[in-house]
Amino acid sequence: MSHISPASKQEKFSSALSAPAESGESAEESVKIEQSILKTYRKRIWNPFIGALKDYAMIEEGDRIAVCISGGKDSMLLAKCMQHLQKYSPVSFHVEYLVMDPGYTAENRRQILENARRLGIPVTLREKRIFEVTAGQEKSPCYLCARMRRGCLYKLAQELGCNKIALGHHMDDMIETVLMSMLYGAEVKTMMPKVHSSHYPGMELIRPLYLVKEADIIAWRDHNHLTFLQCACRLTEGLASGRVESKRQEMKELIRELRRKNPAVDRNIFLSVHNVNLGTVIGFRTETETFPFLSEYGRKGSAYWNPPQAVPKTEEGALSASGEQASPSYAGTGGKGESAL
Repeated sequence: MSHISPASKQEKFSSALSAPAESGESAEESVKIEQSILKTYRKRIWNPFIGALKDYAMIEEGDRIAVCISGGKDSMLLAKCMQHLQKYSPVSFHVEYLVMDPGYTAENRRQILENARRLGIPVTLREKRIFEVTAGQEKSPCYLCARMRRGCLYKLAQELGCNKIALGHHMDDMIETVLMSMLYGAEVKTMMPKVHSSHYPGMELIRPLYLVKEADIIAWRDHNHLTFLQCACRLTEGLASGRVESKRQEMKELIRELRRKNPAVDRNIFLSVHNVNLGTVIGFRTETETFPFLSEYGRKGSAYWNPPQAVPKTEEGALSASGEQASPSYAGTGGKGESAL
């Protein structure tokens, strides 16, 4: 059982709204939904969730974590997983459940609070009129919205005394990010499992669903007959009608097409960025420096000195179109972690 620090009793924001107290019927439904994670979807959701926390060392003793809830399936599942973990983890940490309203309609706002009640999640809701700012942006409105929302969440979390925020990004999000960076950004860039904030000193972002597949989250949602928001902004409505294109949606469709020929293609993309062979990379960079391969090519002992011969496509850790797999060079403990931290 985790020990809640006295600071956890601090008063909620006066402008915040909390989910209504659970009735006996709601409490029973909440337990049923939680048990579905631990039993029906243990191998597909709970074990990868625990595996990611362990593989990437996401939670430490004394952490105060703000679980950020957008109202979608991913963040709601994350909140439920974190809630159960806190009850039984030998690592003592505290959790706040934050809903930042960027300009939802009254109906969408009610749905978020109703879902929080059904799941037994005590949320704090804070208003920020972000949709009004991003609505007129024709170029990358989702990117601007995400940055503004994240900044607000960091600030809110800091005011609550938290040192980390937890977001509901999953494995598919990471894979799509890799493809978008290559095809549209001309760089190899991933979505990291955890990141230090560059604008909020002492704050860190973690992604506990990093090893969970979106298809399994959807299956869990449908199994429990739950209905969540997508994004609830004008762009989402445009996507549904086909009026607006999204690069991320384009990546989803590309992966879906590639998966028809190789069912393991998404898993291979995920593993590839854990297994980068620097001796075959033309160049790389940090935040402050660029390193073309010629700068290291002639130095004995460098990654480019006597590079290994090319290996077949079905190399260690990768999956072929037939689904055959050798022992992976990096697979983490996702899908294997049985206990809490």
